[in-house]
This record gives sequence, structure tokens and C-alpha cells, in this order.
Amino acid sequence: MLYLYLILALIIGILCGVFTGLFPGIHINLIAVILVSLSFFAGVEPLVLVIFLVAMAITHTFVDYIPSVFLGAPDEDNFLSILPGHQLLMKGRAYQAVIYTLYGSMAAIGIIIIFAPLFIFFLYLIYPYVQRIIPYILIIASVFLVWSEKQSKIWATIIFLLAGLLGVATLNLPTKQPLLPLFTGLFGVSSLLTAIIRKQKIPKQIVSKIKNIKIKIKSFSKSIFAALLASPLVAFLPGLGSGQAAVIGSEVTGDLNQKEFLILLGAINTIVMGLGFITLYAVGKVRTGTAAAVNQLMQLGLGDLIYVIAAIVLSGIAAFFITIYIAKVFARKIHKINYKHLSYTIIAILIILTIIFSGIYGVIILAASTALGFTTIQLGIRRTHLMGALMLPIILLYLL
Repeated sequence: MLYLYLILALIIGILCGVFTGLFPGIHINLIAVILVSLSFFAGVEPLVLVIFLVAMAITHTFVDYIPSVFLGAPDEDNFLSILPGHQLLMKGRAYQAVIYTLYGSMAAIGIIIIFAPLFIFFLYLIYPYVQRIIPYILIIASVFLVWSEKQSKIWATIIFLLAGLLGVATLNLPTKQPLLPLFTGLFGVSSLLTAIIRKQKIPKQIVSKIKNIKIKIKSFSKSIFAALLASPLVAFLPGLGSGQAAVIGSEVTGDLNQKEFLILLGAINTIVMGLGFITLYAVGKVRTGTAAAVNQLMQLGLGDLIYVIAAIVLSGIAAFFITIYIAKVFARKIHKINYKHLSYTIIAILIILTIIFSGIYGVIILAASTALGFTTIQLGIRRTHLMGALMLPIILLYLL
């Protein structure tokens, strides 16, 4: 009977992951908190609830690039995908953009399987040493980030520092979900406002067969190597997320083109989520909201971890095909919609979500971050410098 419940939990978790992935304001962490807090589930086997959470979380990392690429509506884990995603959308290649993220996410499933035994047997040995050097890794990544700007290194420095100060201020305000309005403004609303001002129209999207959406082995290897470098650090170090991992990985391996960057983002998002559960078992440290919920439900044993890894693999495979189908539907319909009206509608929804989850302070953060993001676009500076909003506060947290 337990196996039947585990299968049902896997299926329902996948479906919930599709839902949370398509609606950025409904974050998996919110569902996880609700699940843990409801006494209704008190009599349910904890492992069943854990499998549900794992399946939902992994599926979410596959599906959540659809609203980011097609609508410019990110969540806190995939906001950087707006940058190449929006460009490809305007070239009629949004479907291909989503597929590239899926290539990365599927590769991530294999990487998680490879890293699992390494984390289980060796993580506790290296954890204290790596934790000491993380601020210096971030400082080096920040310098690389600014130095690689071709347009203006001075403006890049100013934008990075302004974003960093905004991040420090945001994280010290008495508001829930501070990252929601911060990232929404820096990368989402600013892009939508630019599209409105420039009177952009969504062209008819090209829906190619998967076998025709190719990537050179060298490019794919470059993206996965970048993910391999950065993701394990993020998986067990506090305060770091997928965005910082993408910046670290891309700066170490050199400039990535649009395809390579999307593959990198897809891989990192899934790796960080998957390894978060394994890190919980290996060193007892919580690095994601879903892992925190799992920690509250039960203490994972090695046998339980095998079920968790199986859920990661199965939900990843299912999410790959589900996301392809949904992306196809979006691609065939999106050009028929008035993009100006759609942009206004999305902005209104994002403001409402900000008010609900972050309150009045969230609205202030949203306004300030939108202004900074919009300014960065107008200056022609790479918006990856806006990652200073998290990198600088984390550096200061470690050093001060």
C-alpha cells in the first residue's frame, strides 16, 4: 500500500509543480509551508509527503521558464532567463529558448545522480573549508562581472553598486518575500515597460521538432561545465541561489551565447534544487524552502534518500515532456495576443502579487528596482550586473 501512496504522491506532486511553475506568484515554498502546517496530513506517512514535495519542486524547475520566457514574469530562481528569453521571443524563437533550458534541466538530472554519492560520503569533510572561501569567490566573480562589460565598465560598476545597495536595503526591510519585488522589478517589470515604450509586437513563433533544435557538443559541454563548477557550491552554502551560480559559472568559463546561457540556467536551477535534498541528508543543512519543509516532516535516512533520488529522476523525465507540450501551446497562441495589453496585464498582476506577499514595502522595492532595471536597459549595460543586488549583501554578510 505504501508504494501506491508513493506513486500517487509523485503524480500529484508533478501536477502541482506544473501549476506553481506556470504561476510565478504561487511559489513552491508557499505550498510546502501550507503542507507542513496543515494538521490534515498529520496521519500521512512522512515519506509520502516528502516525495510529493520533491516531485513538485523538480517539476517546477522545468516548467517555470515558460512564463519567464513568454511573459517576462520570473520567480526568484529563474529571473536571469528573461534576458536571452525575451530576445529570442522577439525573434520568434521562444519555444526554442524553453527547449534549451530543458536540455540543461535534463542534463542536471544526470549530474545530480553523479554528485549524490560524492555529497553523501565527502561533503561533511569539505564543507567547513569551502564555507570559509565563499566570500572571496563572490568578490572574484563580481570583479569578473564588471570587467567583462564591453559597453562601459564605469557604468557597470555604478549599476552593480546601486543594485547592491538596493539589495542591502531590501533585505533589511521588515517585509515578507523581499526577493519577489526585487527581482520582479529588476528583470520583469523593467523589461515589460521597455517593450511597451518600444511598441514591441510578438512575432509568430517558430515551433520546430525537438530533433531540429540542436546545440553543438562543444557549446553544450561548456554550459554543463559552468553548471558543474558553480552548482555544488550553491547547493550547500547559505545565501547563494541559482542566479549567483549562473553568474559565477558563466564568468569562469567565459562569455556564453544565448543558447549556452539558457542551458546553463536550466541546469543550475534543477541541480541546486535536487542537491538541496541530498545536502540535507549529508550535512543536515537546509538550503531551499522545500528542503526545509522536508526537514520538518522527517529525518532522512539512506533508504529514504534512495526514494528521493528516484522521485527526482522520474519527475524530471515527466516534466521534460509536459513542458514541451505546454511550451508548444504557448508558442502557437502568444502572437495572437496584443502584447501591449498583455504587458500591462502582467504588470498589474505582478503589482497585486507584490502587495499580497510583500505589502507596502514590497511596492516601494518594486518601484525602485524597476527604475534601476529600466535605467540599465536604456544605458545598454548588461543586466547581469544587477546581480549585485544579491552578491554584495552576501559578501558583506560573510565579511562583516
